[in-house]
Amino acid sequence: MTELSPCPLCKSTFTYEMDNLLVCPECGHEWSAEENSAGEQEFVVKDSNGNILQNGDSVVVIKNLPVKGSSQSIKAGTKVKNIRLVDSDHNIDCKIDGFGAMALKSEFVKKA
Repeated sequence: MTELSPCPLCKSTFTYEMDNLLVCPECGHEWSAEENSAGEQEFVVKDSNGNILQNGDSVVVIKNLPVKGSSQSIKAGTKVKNIRLVDSDHNIDCKIDGFGAMALKSEFVKKA
């Protein structure tokens, strides 16, 4: 018995085959097996303007961002160099001068 791939949306492992489609019983998503075997969807992060970001890019903060546990905030216009993309809620890891290592949301930055 071949093991079926998990659902690409909810990651459920309870998928089953129906005709030439794979079906997820938890979220109801249907997809073709050929589409899934072509490879995982590439992780894409877009900035506030819709530009695709990549590891190593430089971005500019577009809004004053409060920093948890600090009385200071990151000011709008702060340039952040050499970002690293991660698959989480705050999808940009970076180092900001005066603050250190930070995690930012891509919706609050634009590509420099």
